[in-house]
Amino acid sequence: MAPNNSSPSGLIRLLTIIGVLIGAFTPIVYMIERNLDKFFIFQIDELQDVALRGIQAGGNDTAKIVESIVSELKEKHPSHVNNNKWTVSEEWVFNNAGGAMGSMYLIHASITEYLIIFGTSVGTEGHSGRHTADDYFYILKGEEWAHAPGNFEPEIYPVGTMHHLHRGVVKQYRMPEGCFALEYARGWIPPMLFFGFADGVFSTLDIQTMYRTVAITGREMIGNLLIGKI
Repeated sequence: MAPNNSSPSGLIRLLTIIGVLIGAFTPIVYMIERNLDKFFIFQIDELQDVALRGIQAGGNDTAKIVESIVSELKEKHPSHVNNNKWTVSEEWVFNNAGGAMGSMYLIHASITEYLIIFGTSVGTEGHSGRHTADDYFYILKGEEWAHAPGNFEPEIYPVGTMHHLHRGVVKQYRMPEGCFALEYARGWIPPMLFFGFADGVFSTLDIQTMYRTVAITGREMIGNLLIGKI
């Protein structure tokens, strides 16, 4: 009987295809990386101002703060902000990541940016993740605490402040009691999704929440891609 050489040749073809794809996409990714800031539509100072105006308008009423922020962002970026109102319960989903748990409302999602309202009324704690994007956490209610290896005192971020988690940096964080924030990430967003879904896949097994998260995120990312927003 003649030897079966289909498996080695099939493997070689697969490796060749992978090599060609890597060779084709590497220069594209490199060029986008060098010009990444040109794809951003939200500005750091702009979001800080929007958050502060929301806090001033809402005071201790978190719902009024969120309404102020989402309404202003919708007015400024009508084509790129979620058309489904934050008051629609189906637009809110749980997020389990790095051992922490909270709920989120997606304001914007694209390949290079995401913007959400994230928080919990009962507190949570976990691992920040080591991400391919810079993360900006604007505190709207409560406090966020953070710990970096080698530090003996916590970083404390009260209402009105912003915690910048630099790209590639990792911290332990805690949201004691109730805390809500406007969270903005800019960089490469798709690789962050692996961290976002890991707890759902290997721990909570909450298929319904993962499905809704994928559906909402996919809807917003594809919608932005169709109007030229990477």
